[in-house]
Amino acid sequence: MASDKRKQSLYFPEEYLDEIRAESIRQDRSMSWVVQKSWEIARETVRQFPSANDFLPDSDDGEDEE
Repeated sequence: MASDKRKQSLYFPEEYLDEIRAESIRQDRSMSWVVQKSWEIARETVRQFPSANDFLPDSDDGEDEE
């Protein structure tokens, strides 16, 4: 499978970056690799999170508007 090498900037809190950096050093891998593998492992869990749209009030609640 060909790898897509598009560049994308992501912004993380400094604490997250410190942890990712430490893990990348421990595994002798790039920070990018650590984040990509983390996403591969976590993606199904993240997909189970409710959408922000799940919390919007229903505009069609069955009541007639005047």
